[in-house]
Amino acid sequence: MTIARITTKGQVTIPAQVRKTLGLKEGDTLVFEVTDQHEARIRVIKRQRLTELYGALPATRPFPGKEAIRSEVGQHLGEQLSQPTESDQ
Repeated sequence: MTIARITTKGQVTIPAQVRKTLGLKEGDTLVFEVTDQHEARIRVIKRQRLTELYGALPATRPFPGKEAIRSEVGQHLGEQLSQPTESDQ
């Protein structure tokens, strides 16, 4: 059993052995569940990196490449900027 103390600011340092055992990393979230018996359960929600989500959704069309996307965005922005706004009328 590992023991930790609460600081005057209500903070607790999670002991290194507990962090290692649970595989806790910076950015992970802890969920505290308090039971009717006044016991606390801690669940870990691992933070997912964007790189871990790569390929999670199926591609609906082939990737056209960065240059094609930049061109399309530039064309769309140009069209928006060339249209008169309400304040111009």
